[in-house]
Amino acid sequence: MRCVELDGKTSSAVYSEDEGVASEADGKGARRARVSGIDRALQVIDHLYETGSPAGVYAIAKAVKAPLSTVYVIVDDLVEKNMLTRQTDGSIWLGARLYHYGLAYARSLDFMSIATHEMHDLCRQAGETVQVCGRDGDYMLVLAMADGPSHFQVASRVGTRVPLNWTASGRLLVGHLPEQERIELFKRCARSSPTGRAEIDPGTLSEAAGKAFESRLSIQAGESDYAVACIASPICDRDGQCVATISIVLPEQKAFSDENHYTAHVRSSAERIEKLMGWRNR
Repeated sequence: MRCVELDGKTSSAVYSEDEGVASEADGKGARRARVSGIDRALQVIDHLYETGSPAGVYAIAKAVKAPLSTVYVIVDDLVEKNMLTRQTDGSIWLGARLYHYGLAYARSLDFMSIATHEMHDLCRQAGETVQVCGRDGDYMLVLAMADGPSHFQVASRVGTRVPLNWTASGRLLVGHLPEQERIELFKRCARSSPTGRAEIDPGTLSEAAGKAFESRLSIQAGESDYAVACIASPICDRDGQCVATISIVLPEQKAFSDENHYTAHVRSSAERIEKLMGWRNR
């Protein structure tokens, strides 16, 4: 087996390993699988991250399905570079260098920048107006907006505040709260809408908010504006709290003619924002 050090040349280095033997289709013999050193290093780090606890080199090698000798070389090198640390009992854990990288990455994150970029992507994909909304006390607040290419006009603009019970986003924004807290909130803030179609019963609203949050999808039509529908998905932080929503705003008739198309797009957009923010692992 040929070993390499994980230095500046790691990206082009490979290990020839016994576990990758496979017969060639033409019967000319077997070929060893070749896995780069950086790939093996990432497998080791990912395993520790996903399990959330220190592990011995043997356990790591077994988990990532790599030769023990290969993993020993990689672990020793990563420990030397402070990417991993060796505990007093010999087990291996993530090192301080990774923590410093994480801090630097976290400082570079800007939620509105990421959400706005995804909002414009969704607008292009769906061909409709897209909004990013947050909560301002008893109201839903439009934080950002990308107008669709059609002539369809949306009354709510950036800065518009709407009672939580009028909108799909409003229900999602409180969907993570305990049931009794949701009921008390809606008792206080639920108001009749201009169309008269918005639900105002606290118990019904609380149940709808909880179900919408669980399914990561909320749809409302004609509750705040005539003939206008909204399809929204929650953006949740690492604690599972809905910090914002991303939604498609479109004509009511159009929303239900191709509902699955729009719901798939809006859910995917919310998940991408969560992943980019480091709030979702998968």
